[in-house]
Amino acid sequence: MKNIYIPFIAVAGSLLLAACHGTGNKGAGAAAPPATPVNVIEAQQSAALYYDKYQGIVVSLNSVELRSQVGGFITGIFFKEGEVVTKGAPLYEIDRRKYVAAYEQAKANVLSAKANLGKAQKDIDRYNMLLKNDAVARQTVDQATAAFETAQSQVAVAQAGLSSAATDLSFATIRAPFTGRIGISQVKLGAQVSPGTTLLNTISTGNPIGVDVVINEQDIERFYKLQQHSADTTFKLQLSNGTTYDKNGKVFAIDRGVNNQTGSIKVRIQFDNQKDILKDGMSCVLQVLNDNSGERVQIPYKAVTEQMGEFFVFTTRDTTIKDTAEDKTVKDRRDTIARQQKVKLGPRIQSNVVVMEGLKVGDQVITEGFQRLRDGGKVTLGPPAAAPGAAPKKAN
Repeated sequence: MKNIYIPFIAVAGSLLLAACHGTGNKGAGAAAPPATPVNVIEAQQSAALYYDKYQGIVVSLNSVELRSQVGGFITGIFFKEGEVVTKGAPLYEIDRRKYVAAYEQAKANVLSAKANLGKAQKDIDRYNMLLKNDAVARQTVDQATAAFETAQSQVAVAQAGLSSAATDLSFATIRAPFTGRIGISQVKLGAQVSPGTTLLNTISTGNPIGVDVVINEQDIERFYKLQQHSADTTFKLQLSNGTTYDKNGKVFAIDRGVNNQTGSIKVRIQFDNQKDILKDGMSCVLQVLNDNSGERVQIPYKAVTEQMGEFFVFTTRDTTIKDTAEDKTVKDRRDTIARQQKVKLGPRIQSNVVVMEGLKVGDQVITEGFQRLRDGGKVTLGPPAAAPGAAPKKAN
């Protein structure tokens, strides 16, 4: 039995050896995967000015609702709606007749009180003279003195009434409290107004003008610093039609406290408005220069890939590989390989993007052909290969 198995084992061993030899030749002769052609660009550092955006509302720095302090009927309107009126200019007049009459009556009351005071003064002077000669009772002198003091108080009351009547008469003419633009009148000639309740009009200043924005409390310190010092490029304003306002702004005021329900605070930015482009109530976008603006590394945005919320780019790197030839000699071979690099991005600037971390100036970044790459894959520099079956590109 032992002799029967010996030839079988020998044959099986020969077949196994031949199979192993054939497999080894096949592995040695297999071609390495071809290098992927890619295009690269050098990461460069250049000026990067970018802005944080806040929704804003244009507001007048001084705005007043005009209401009458006396009642009556409107008898005069002395302005053109929408025009700029100067401080002190008459705007409305309320029927003045009863206020003129009240003023004249108050003047007459003052004259009457002064006449009574004069009579009382003469009486007391006369009684004092008689008292020196013991020709009048002391009681009579005391009564004259009391009448004189009463006359003095009546004069004071009459003068206060005259002042009140003069004030009411002046209130019958509503004047501009400051120089500004007046709006469309809310009342017409003949309309009856009630003191303190009827809205006549609104007047507001237009130059300079403000823009109100709401910021988070985390940004308060930043805006306090900008209130102390800001450059011409710190604040820009984008209007609702997409254009950029051609004047620069500065911090006018920061509200007194934080809203404890929203954790926000209001900031007012002042802009020059000589051309009257900005109107009270307009919506706009306030752009505030980001603190990270400056000389930053930039690359084309198309070179960036996103994976699970993180951003990556491929860079090229030359590497030296030891290559053993058939004659057993070892030679150095330089290959270019692709390395996947995680990056932290800043804002986009047109077709480029700012790279805050992960790249340095001079890094070779792959911009085309990286879709077929993996980390450590070999690449060749040049235009990417055309997809199978694709028509060749024509030269321009």
